[in-house]
Amino acid sequence: MQLLNAPAKINLALHVTGQREDGYHLIDSLVVFAGTVDACDTVHVSTSIVDGFGISGPFAHDLTDDVNGENLVINARDHVRLGAIKAGVSVPAVHISLEKRLPIASGLGGGSSDAAAALTLLHKHWKVPFDPDHSGPAALSKKLGADVPMCMLKKPVHVTGIGEKVSILKNFPKLNLVLVNCGQQISTPDVFSALKTKDNSAIFDLPDDAEEIVPFLKDRTRNDLEEAAIDLCPDIQKSLHLLYSQGAILARMSGSGATCFGIFDSAPAARTAAQAINDAEPKWWVKATRTTSSS
Repeated sequence: MQLLNAPAKINLALHVTGQREDGYHLIDSLVVFAGTVDACDTVHVSTSIVDGFGISGPFAHDLTDDVNGENLVINARDHVRLGAIKAGVSVPAVHISLEKRLPIASGLGGGSSDAAAALTLLHKHWKVPFDPDHSGPAALSKKLGADVPMCMLKKPVHVTGIGEKVSILKNFPKLNLVLVNCGQQISTPDVFSALKTKDNSAIFDLPDDAEEIVPFLKDRTRNDLEEAAIDLCPDIQKSLHLLYSQGAILARMSGSGATCFGIFDSAPAARTAAQAINDAEPKWWVKATRTTSSS
């Protein structure tokens, strides 16, 4: 059996800069990934007599299996298998197990991260050669969703287009974060539909100095979806208030919500804040984590 963690994806900034004729929104985003296991899902792959899929973990009950082709892990398996067929590679059946620790529809890209982990594992497990035309960023964005290419990297990235244009951010600092999710699932299409302005300014002039990143995030960036999401889920505002009350340097919503993050000076400060917020809202999902590096 082979396994791979699928970390939470955190949008430190998310600017909506336009909308294409096909309906896809153009974004400009700075993205990091959680580096601790409790802020990840885990995908397991093993050879089997017949294809199988199983879900466990605290959020397993919120995730469907393969109903109407909505499960991205199953879709990723089928995508790699199709690539194998095109390459003339014979592949056996597999059983995929998903340990679901990340909340569903939470702005953390869990489904895309799970799909990215499955893609990586299956290419290795089946020894399927990588074909850019079949599994490159543009193809994956179209087939499995715009977040999958960045989730394949699991490094700090600058993302533009509909999510398929991804550049690794060099010398980006590891950040001590607290993630807070109030438990309400939010539909990403509903948030975009409620967005008042869709042609906002892009992100410019990222600093080269790692020490300037957090001030830059505070002063020069935003999440354009935050206001619309708060209208749909007022507890997002409460999450932000709790993070700031515990000393967050910056608190902001990730993705289309409802998860919010707070940046803290140190790992001990983040752990203390997470415990305090968990004590205040014991039914919420609250995790202290540290992000991955560029290397």
